[in-house]
Amino acid sequence: MAEKITEQLKILKRGTVEVFTEAELAEKLTEAQKVGRQLRIKLGLDPTSPDIHLGHTVVLRKMRQFQDLGHKAVLIIGDYTARVGDPSGQNSTRPILSPEQIKQNAETYFAQAGKILDTSSKKLEVCYNSEWLAELTLMEVIQLAAKKTIAQMIQRDSFKLRLEKGIDVYTHEFLYPLMQGYDSVAIKSDVELGGTDQTFNNLVGRDIQKAYGQPQQIVITMPILVGLDGTEKMSKSKGNYIGVTDEPNDMFGKVMSISDEMMENYFTLLTDLPAERIAELTDASKTHPKEAKVLLGKTIVAQFYDERAADAAAAHFDQVFAQKQLPDDIPEFELPAEPLSVKQLLLACKLVSTGGEAKRMCAQSAVAIDGKKITDPNVQITPKSGMTLQVGKRKFAKIKLSN
Repeated sequence: MAEKITEQLKILKRGTVEVFTEAELAEKLTEAQKVGRQLRIKLGLDPTSPDIHLGHTVVLRKMRQFQDLGHKAVLIIGDYTARVGDPSGQNSTRPILSPEQIKQNAETYFAQAGKILDTSSKKLEVCYNSEWLAELTLMEVIQLAAKKTIAQMIQRDSFKLRLEKGIDVYTHEFLYPLMQGYDSVAIKSDVELGGTDQTFNNLVGRDIQKAYGQPQQIVITMPILVGLDGTEKMSKSKGNYIGVTDEPNDMFGKVMSISDEMMENYFTLLTDLPAERIAELTDASKTHPKEAKVLLGKTIVAQFYDERAADAAAAHFDQVFAQKQLPDDIPEFELPAEPLSVKQLLLACKLVSTGGEAKRMCAQSAVAIDGKKITDPNVQITPKSGMTLQVGKRKFAKIKLSN
């Protein structure tokens, strides 16, 4: 039995930053196995955005590992805490979402999380923290607030940074980690997962559980996945993300754009390949970087689609980029033969979502019309039948003149 627990710990520790504490986790796993109890693995998600990218899946994949070991994932949709706004990593207060936005985002989020998690009722429980937080009386909130001191709260990096810069920290923001900690009490969490930006909140959960007479949860933190730019964390707002609902060709192409240095991190956090195999794939003397990256791209696409889609995406990439051919399935747009600025043309063909994005792509020399680079978003272009537009490495459009 000891060997089995040791093997479980090896699986669960893979890719983690810290475990608070490993000894306690081993104890919980051993006790749960002895009595046949499922550990309750908590992950709180504030539905501030409807889309999940690969950065989010790092923690979701860890939760799936616990499920595969027989434990129950407890996914908490923070519909109530989202009304406060988590200041993690923020230099300002987050805007408070409407109940309608929260509900819509939560539904989309859950559907996407189901691509990674086992959604059977035996392995997954979904809660909304309004179920208990909305029921707290003012006196109960005051009693909750009495569990931590102001001195302890301002040790949080984001609060400390804002105070040093003279940026206001509002009283309600101190309630956020307390409310998240109370979530752990409400669901009797055994383990809480989160990115390193959630370490403070999750450790507060341990303190709150102890204050309410419960066993303290184990806290496991996961690294923040670096985005496609290789510097910033993966984020939709930064445009450096790979979405779990991206089309296979786009998903594969984005993976192929990462630097060779990032592959070890992506292989470790986004695949189940053993460490020994990853070491071989990321050693240029044993595996050519392109070969390794193709395997990475196909592995990731197959996770969200299937092997056939992964093979097709790899073939598409080879056709378009390695062989410098245009793809076969370029979307076509009807436009009149009237002059338009490049910015307007890109918007009309849905190659960019805003004029600002069009300007950025032109400035980065990422726009081409009939193979010619365009750097001025205001230059006038008269559409012609068969004219081909390209933005970046993966977006194409073809023009058909309207009558």
